[in-house]
Amino acid sequence: MRVFAALAAMIALTAPGEAQDPIFETQQADFIVETVADGLEYPWSIAVMPDGNMLVSERPGRLRLIEDGALREADITGLPDILAIRQGGLLGLAVHPDFETNRLLYFAYSAGRGDRNHTALARGRLNADATALEAVETLFRVNVDKDRGMHFGGRVIFLADGTLLLTLGEGGLYRQEAQNLGNHLGTIIRLNEDGSVPFDNAFVSLSGALPEIHSYGHRNVQGIALNPQTGSVWAHEHGPRGGDEINLINPGRNYGWPLVTYGMNYDGTPISDATHGEGLEQPVWYWDPSIAPSGLAFYTGDAFENWQGDAFVGGLVSERLVRLEIEGDRIIATESLLDDFGARIRDVANGADGYLYLLTDDRDGALLRLTPVIP
Repeated sequence: MRVFAALAAMIALTAPGEAQDPIFETQQADFIVETVADGLEYPWSIAVMPDGNMLVSERPGRLRLIEDGALREADITGLPDILAIRQGGLLGLAVHPDFETNRLLYFAYSAGRGDRNHTALARGRLNADATALEAVETLFRVNVDKDRGMHFGGRVIFLADGTLLLTLGEGGLYRQEAQNLGNHLGTIIRLNEDGSVPFDNAFVSLSGALPEIHSYGHRNVQGIALNPQTGSVWAHEHGPRGGDEINLINPGRNYGWPLVTYGMNYDGTPISDATHGEGLEQPVWYWDPSIAPSGLAFYTGDAFENWQGDAFVGGLVSERLVRLEIEGDRIIATESLLDDFGARIRDVANGADGYLYLLTDDRDGALLRLTPVIP
């Protein structure tokens, strides 16, 4: 009976001879899922431009344009050499706050070669017809070359003061380095828009610490966003087997990996016998078992009135979208959406039209739009 009810909730009444999209019924809103563009190869990040058009990164190393609601066939040229390896490739995108006047796009990517690779951040100017990036320059590179293609981080956001944050993974095989302020592995870094180091960074005056570091003790952060209610920075990171976390990111703080964790090794052996430690930040939420979170957005549109201020997290291995009901900087309720949709969700973003957009993580991935159903 439960299975039948779940399926029935997804089926809309259809007029004879007329096909309709299934309706998803949820606690706060009913919606349909529309495909805006398909044929995207492992799409990773959405950047919404002021005119409502969107840029989408494909992990193998292509930048695509969604123009007037349709995918332009030709990709945007001008990207640097990008290493597409396992979890690496072209990653997070962010448009400059003054994009309307300067047309600057910032993007994270993996570079190097298979046995010596790192995360980098670059920017370029999107030309007038959005066919090419010009004057591309690399602003930052992780100072450690790592083996294998794991845990690159790669999300980028701008803060209200005009600085930006870039999330970085600890490389998978290098977990202890997340506690070492002498390298960038397992950190979130803060830069000025030109790649220079802000004078007020947390560790700028600490001997032996890299001045770019904003926070450390992270495993692999693949979602970061500003809470519109409070202005605080929220980020989530992959745990190992269990222990995916959502954290409030504050400068200079240590988020504990791998000294404390709510997860274990994939073979079931312990990583640490502690979940708490002095001087180590606690998550505001964690998942066990893991959902493999990717993408994070606070809904700020007007199409879904009851979702305003809620946070949305994509799930990869869990193949779902998670809605987090937020009060200030607390999570007071959660809801799992799209459980039966059968797609890995890589990114979540607010559209200029007030709808919520998702990317599916697949060789034949898609840009999807959630559209409300008005009773």
